[in-house]
Amino acid sequence: MSTTTDARAERVTHSLVRDVELPGGAGVLALVTLDNGLDHTKPSTLGPLGMAELTTALEGLAERAGRGEIVAVAVTGKPYFLAAGADLTLAAQVSTHEDALELGRSGHRAYRLLGEMGVPTFAFVNGLALGGGLEVALNCDYRTVASDAPALALPEVGLGLVPGWGGAYLVPRLVGVERAMEVILARPAANKPYKAQEAYEIGLVDALFEAPDFLESSIRWAAAVLSGEIVVERRELDPAPVWDAVVSATRRQLDAVVQGSRPAPYRALDLVAAARTATKDEAFAAEDEALADLIMSDEMRASVYAFGLVSKGKKPTGAPDPQLARPVTRVGIVGAGLMAAQIALLLAQRLGVPVVMRDLDQERVDKGLAFVRSTVEKLTSTGRMSRDMGAKILATVHGTTDITDFAACDVVIEAVTEILPLKKKVFAELEDIISPEAILATNTSALSITEMAADLRHPERVVGLHFFNPVAQMPLVEVVQAAKTSDEALATGFAIAKKLRKTAVLVADRPGFVVNRLLILLMGKIVEAVEAGTSVEVADRAVAPLGLPMPPFALFDLVGPAVGLHVLTSLREDLGERFPVSPGLQRIVDEQIPVVLNAPKGLPKPVDPSIQRVFGSGEAGGQGALDEAGVLDSVLTALTREIGLMLDEGVVSSPAQIDLCMILGAGWGFHLGGITPYLDRTGYSEKVLGRRLLPDGVANVPAVQVA
Repeated sequence: MSTTTDARAERVTHSLVRDVELPGGAGVLALVTLDNGLDHTKPSTLGPLGMAELTTALEGLAERAGRGEIVAVAVTGKPYFLAAGADLTLAAQVSTHEDALELGRSGHRAYRLLGEMGVPTFAFVNGLALGGGLEVALNCDYRTVASDAPALALPEVGLGLVPGWGGAYLVPRLVGVERAMEVILARPAANKPYKAQEAYEIGLVDALFEAPDFLESSIRWAAAVLSGEIVVERRELDPAPVWDAVVSATRRQLDAVVQGSRPAPYRALDLVAAARTATKDEAFAAEDEALADLIMSDEMRASVYAFGLVSKGKKPTGAPDPQLARPVTRVGIVGAGLMAAQIALLLAQRLGVPVVMRDLDQERVDKGLAFVRSTVEKLTSTGRMSRDMGAKILATVHGTTDITDFAACDVVIEAVTEILPLKKKVFAELEDIISPEAILATNTSALSITEMAADLRHPERVVGLHFFNPVAQMPLVEVVQAAKTSDEALATGFAIAKKLRKTAVLVADRPGFVVNRLLILLMGKIVEAVEAGTSVEVADRAVAPLGLPMPPFALFDLVGPAVGLHVLTSLREDLGERFPVSPGLQRIVDEQIPVVLNAPKGLPKPVDPSIQRVFGSGEAGGQGALDEAGVLDSVLTALTREIGLMLDEGVVSSPAQIDLCMILGAGWGFHLGGITPYLDRTGYSEKVLGRRLLPDGVANVPAVQVA
């Protein structure tokens, strides 16, 4: 299963068969090409009609094999794609458990023909192969891959599903049970598919060939395998003690990280756990049942909704005409701190224009440049960046203490300390230096951009570009429209975000914008509960049912308690007492008290119980203490109310835009669909706002189907 969500009828992927004479008179290989007839930007996917056509084609080839007409069967794809699996939109339209079962069974009927053809079968993975697309290859006897294939993966668990067409059974047999946990669980969680070389190195494929003559090389290789000239050795099945130990360790990891918040990872683990002793019939039947259960789950429907949001987010809602964007040939960054240096590095890499960082003294400038240099050196030394690109970036990023060096910049982005008078002073100085056409941008995380620009002669040139830390990894930029921001400034902001390969969301100039307003409120309600006597450990565990990337106090540790306190205080001043005061958090900042304990790599850092002493009476318990359910209720009630206010204020155009921000800017899982689907399905939207935030069925199993 995998990855397209265009709302349309099935675009049938055809199974085109032609015979190929193998070199050396070795016989005839029947080559099946999967092709949906669209251009190279639209991957082939398999819906019911396409799967039926593949089944018919393979059944015909099995008959030919039985008659001795062919000596092998191979499957490949149209240029750049093997296949991207099943169409998720069609899967999300399934209305009954029996129909969901049939979706899994239809895939198994087709795919197991590849493993039971009567003659050897080959997969020539010529490009992207995701989910059911990769499972086509896994069900074959042998696999080759093109060196430029960009992604091989089983992403289903990250989309609320399991590998449902043989992957959970076949992968541990190919690469071992420990590596299978990476393929099926860890990589999807990190959204990190394998490149061709990686897939070859771990044993997912048997041979790697250069792209220009990939098909010819694969055919020659297949002929050599058939003749016995090449022998592909398979690893033995891991012994039971190893298998059981890996399964147990993985289950402990899931309990620590996922904490039961969603079913898909556990169902996938159960399938792998049973795969060692199960027959193929038993394993495939278990995959069918797990797939059907998950297709009929709210988590899967929310995942499809989230995937659609992210896919469509490349075309920003409400953005002005791109033609209005000003040309950008040189960019200035005010400040040389960590965020400034990260932004400078990304601008130099993606825009390919000169970037100048300016700070008050040479020491700070040198520190910012050192960050750029060390990051480039790390990327080039590990092969993630070419040395030519590294040298170009280092030659492009400059530092200065002279503000007049911004005179030739088309865009200047301020990234100084979050103090409004300081930012106003910076903009006032810049206005006397830069050209009348230059754009001023701010990376503020919560302050009023309208107020920041109020005293300028040309406030219309100011736009917000709120990046998230770490800048290179976080895919969201909140593009903020202040009261007088011009369409030209706004279009320039969107153009920059696009060239940086970020998803840009248009937000109004309201305190905290989207992500920080909701995240800081969540953390504020957590510390409010602790101030009232709730145990820090209880409060930290309370939001585990959401399955967030990390617990609240670990998030405080990541962003820095001082930053969190500053934004919380700023939002309280602007939005009122629903953003609570926390003397305990103030003390943590003043005394630089660590808030979390260390944890093994890959596990969330737990809150340090000793910080209880800085909150309230310093002791947990008492009349104001809440249990985990009480804290979670407080958090969800506050978030629901705030989202209602944000929509009333027009911070964004729709609940979907809030969800997109939370997915890309806060790392909220696809299984949540952002935040609004979760609030709908848990009843908070109707309880607090008197209405759903999304129509029934958009990101959940429609109520009529549950009845």
